[in-house]
Amino acid sequence: MKFNECPNLKASFRYVVLILLISFSTYAQQSSVKGKVTNSAGKPIPGVSILLKGASSGTTSNFDGEYQLSIQNPSSAILIFSYVGMKTVEINVYGKTNIDAVLEENVMAMEEVVVVGYGSQQKKDITGSVSVVKAEDFDSRPNTQVASLIQGRATGVQVLSSSGKPSQGLSIRIRGTNSINAGSEPLYVLDGVPTTDTRSINPSDVESITILKDASSAAIYGAQGANGVVIITTKRGTSAKPTITLDTYAGVSQVWNTLPVLNGEQYRDLMTEMGQNTDWDKYNKNTDWQKEIFQSGLSQNYQVSMSGKSNNTNYYLSGGYTKQTGAVRSSEMDRANFKINLEQKVSDWLKIGTRVAYSKYSDVDINDNSSVNSGGVLLGALNTPSIIGIYNSDGTFTSNPFQNWENPIASTDGSEREYNNRRFLGNIYLEIEFLKDFTFRSNYGIDDSNGIYDYFLDPYRTSYGRALKGRGQYNTDNSFYYIFENTLKYNKEIKKHKVEALIGAVSQKNYWENSAIERRNFASDGIETVNGGSEIITATAYKSEKANSSFISRINYDYDNKYLATANFRADGSSIFGPDNRWGYFPSFSLGWRLSEENFLNQSKTINNLKLRAGWGIVGNDQINNYAYLGRVGSGANYPIGGITMPGTYPASIENLALKWEESQQTNIGIDLGLLDGRILFTADAYVKNTSDLLLNAPLPKSTGFDSAIQNIGELQNKGLEFGLNTINIDKEVVWSSTLNISFNKNEVINLVGQEIFQGGIAGRGDASLIREGLPLGTLYGYEFGGVDSATGNAYYINNAGEATFSPLAEDRKIIGDANPDFFYSFNNEVSYKGFGLTVFLQGSQGNDMLNATKIEAEGMLDPKNQSLTVLNRWRNPGDETSIPKATWGSTDNSRISTRFIEDASYLRFKTITLSYNFSEKIMDELKMGSLRIYATGENIFTITNYSGFDPEVNAFGGSNSVRGIDYGTYPQTRNIIFGINATF
Repeated sequence: MKFNECPNLKASFRYVVLILLISFSTYAQQSSVKGKVTNSAGKPIPGVSILLKGASSGTTSNFDGEYQLSIQNPSSAILIFSYVGMKTVEINVYGKTNIDAVLEENVMAMEEVVVVGYGSQQKKDITGSVSVVKAEDFDSRPNTQVASLIQGRATGVQVLSSSGKPSQGLSIRIRGTNSINAGSEPLYVLDGVPTTDTRSINPSDVESITILKDASSAAIYGAQGANGVVIITTKRGTSAKPTITLDTYAGVSQVWNTLPVLNGEQYRDLMTEMGQNTDWDKYNKNTDWQKEIFQSGLSQNYQVSMSGKSNNTNYYLSGGYTKQTGAVRSSEMDRANFKINLEQKVSDWLKIGTRVAYSKYSDVDINDNSSVNSGGVLLGALNTPSIIGIYNSDGTFTSNPFQNWENPIASTDGSEREYNNRRFLGNIYLEIEFLKDFTFRSNYGIDDSNGIYDYFLDPYRTSYGRALKGRGQYNTDNSFYYIFENTLKYNKEIKKHKVEALIGAVSQKNYWENSAIERRNFASDGIETVNGGSEIITATAYKSEKANSSFISRINYDYDNKYLATANFRADGSSIFGPDNRWGYFPSFSLGWRLSEENFLNQSKTINNLKLRAGWGIVGNDQINNYAYLGRVGSGANYPIGGITMPGTYPASIENLALKWEESQQTNIGIDLGLLDGRILFTADAYVKNTSDLLLNAPLPKSTGFDSAIQNIGELQNKGLEFGLNTINIDKEVVWSSTLNISFNKNEVINLVGQEIFQGGIAGRGDASLIREGLPLGTLYGYEFGGVDSATGNAYYINNAGEATFSPLAEDRKIIGDANPDFFYSFNNEVSYKGFGLTVFLQGSQGNDMLNATKIEAEGMLDPKNQSLTVLNRWRNPGDETSIPKATWGSTDNSRISTRFIEDASYLRFKTITLSYNFSEKIMDELKMGSLRIYATGENIFTITNYSGFDPEVNAFGGSNSVRGIDYGTYPQTRNIIFGINATF
């Protein structure tokens, strides 16, 4: 009998072969992997968890960091190396039998090196109050501005977004507002070059941001450090193999909130009630002005960089382009940028380098914070009646039926306007090491900026253009700044003693040139440049300069990694002040005690770091107009002689040779606590900051011939508490970390020599902001609204005697609100699992009041503006019980600045929600790529607030020190959806 003739035997044979094949396959898919786990310094790490991804099997490294693990199906296996306080690493097993892993310290580890003024320190050795924002924190927040990256990331640091414009810069307040008339913005130092405008800095180039918050850490910058210091360090090469990085994203933005207004019929009823009538048949449109003004904004960003390093050369090159079209019609911004960082080690003792950035920035602004009769776009969208269309039959813009107030499209589309800026910012430096312990560094940096504003209003389409017969403006703004620094550093370690000493000299100078020309009376719209106008209205030019010279010194001392001390001293001379007080002297010192290194704690398995800090220091401020101490001469006092106009001058300011530095003295105590090998990090600080000799534009006796002058008058105080908590909640296959920051700051005007200052004029109703001793900056001032008289429909107010009155006096005004929050906070959560990542970042403010001046315009009912839908509840007949007064043509009595328009502007905002995916190493190997990450981000997706306006995170007066918490048709923050890709090759 043949084999193939026996079916049973044939089947049995196949079965045996199948078993053998399965067994052989199983045997072939089993392998053993071994290796060693070390840290970045090459030292072995015992106790590292090595798990097989997607399975429960695993092992740990021994005392020498070695491990061995049997693996099923090695072709698809991935090993996960994790250790508390270190970054988790995933490595594909495919084709490997020996796998060595290098674990880097987690960003929360205390050994992190932090860039500080004129040097760097390990985080554990810092004795001042310093916050750090690293590049990893930026990944979940694609942004066009550096300041946005800081928001919510550092305690005591408040990033103020006065509007949501693409062109809007951001104001930063570190531990409160420190001045009234002088600047309160921190000093920004980009790669060693101080700067002011951060809008042109490309966030993709940033490696880290260090914020020096207290005087002991910022005093090394002396006169420029009064408001804190933000040190921005850009990227360098990190690997011997050249790395190419591509970052790109695209997104859409929308205004997240609109306000209901009267429709055509309701508007007609209101006008008729106020005695205004017209031929209503001529006005039969139904235009939704908010729909016309608000649009879907678009954003796009493309950045590419190449970096690398060798033994002697380190390089980073990048270029990119960003464009944003705003969510309000015609607003836009675009920026092109180029960056090169190069460092060359010439020899064992000499190193030279340069960091250069060039940017081309432009934007188109829109007119907000203005009423419709002044061309305000946001208030125009609310106050323009729906019964008119956009254009007349001749192509001109329509106007209100009762007043020549053009519709808001005339403000967005009726003129050609653009601001352009070209900026070169960079430095060149060299370092010389000699006598083993000495390093000499010389740094020369410049910031060269050239801006142009070009505006054209044609003589036809708008009523304003027709009245002026066209208008053209051309303004230039050029500035040049240089800094030349020479420092000598001594660094020595003898047994348990570590000493670092620094001395140096700094020379700085600023030059400014501005010019402006305006012409009117254009023959046509064919020529849009200024030369097309026949009538010169203004033609001005201005030049100024400012110089600073400084001598700096610092000493850091560390004994046995336990006892730390830092002392700074800086002498600054500024041309802002007169010869009597040109120089200011700014000392500081701070102490630290690392209790965790003491014998009673150094063996603790729970506490791995415990440090107490205390510091004191003085810093200065000279951020006022140049030549403030001089008795200046003004031009333009022309006079006729013999029928001919002759040029004349006049005294423009009074001399004050005693004008001197505004000084801030700050005391800080803090604690840093690390638990469970860095899984929990807690930081707390308490501070008191007193600013004296305020550079205040104060009144003068009339006998002097001047109304006011800059004088050293007054005192401010900021005091507060800051708490920061970082935790690694889960560090296994799922990694979950959290960060919670909360900051309390109380601001108070201590001394103002008995005077009161009123600011913040609103809608022809007077000033809404008060500066007075005993009150904080940002105090809102007005009348106490009592209600609506049911008999007359008029609003009544409560005077100082507690009595109701329909006609309150100016002295009946009182404190009606405080724009300062009780506290502000942020809460960030990051979760990753099998390549997926989720970031949820919440940010909020609690207890701050807002004067809703938008509502004053939308509920005033005194002129032909359209109104909010809430006025349907207005008083109409005797006996009506309501909180909305009656409509009264031409009278502001029912809509005074009062508590009626004060609202709680507290909010909790889901600032960023990002879902991402990192492709596996196996796929990257197949694609010949280093990494690939795709993500979707939502910004401002949800906002929880009781504020009834467009947005609670705005201020009509921008970055003003004293006028805050006012919304007057201000461009709101927008809701953004972004999709992006990060790839390396």
